[in-house]
Amino acid sequence: MLDREGPVPVYKQIAEELRRKIAEGELSPGDAIPSEAELEAEYNVARMTARRVARELRDQGLAYTIQGEGTFVGTPDTPRSELPVYQQIAKVLAEKIRSGEFPANRALPSEKVLMAEHGVAKATVRQAIATLRKQGYVFTVPYRGTYATAREKWPKPKRSTPASRQNGL
Repeated sequence: MLDREGPVPVYKQIAEELRRKIAEGELSPGDAIPSEAELEAEYNVARMTARRVARELRDQGLAYTIQGEGTFVGTPDTPRSELPVYQQIAKVLAEKIRSGEFPANRALPSEKVLMAEHGVAKATVRQAIATLRKQGYVFTVPYRGTYATAREKWPKPKRSTPASRQNGL
């Protein structure tokens, strides 16, 4: 429970709660710290307060931040335990395109909708869309939106060859 009237700033109280979760193993090295949007929603705080939580954890040497991907427990050389958030979002959207939930030549949800749905910043959504565009799952029409591409433009599944199976690829 946050003491919003006490002498300890709210961001320090939240950072202390996360530090406790790290110390108790609830958050392990490489795990993502809750995003700014998730902290905003969970603790009912402003974006700047959520941003200060990450800075506090970095200053304490407990976490590091990768622009557009998030803040993670540990130091920058700590292997991450999961895909970056933007790649997770891209993976979910690609699956929805492949399943037909987002048909070819139909718009995907707006940035605002995707931000709310995934609890992330606009930059994270844009990075996910850029990943899908690069892979060939979507195309963007300026001032209109982002649309699912036709199946023939999707990336081809990688086929294993006898040589790659021998080499464990």
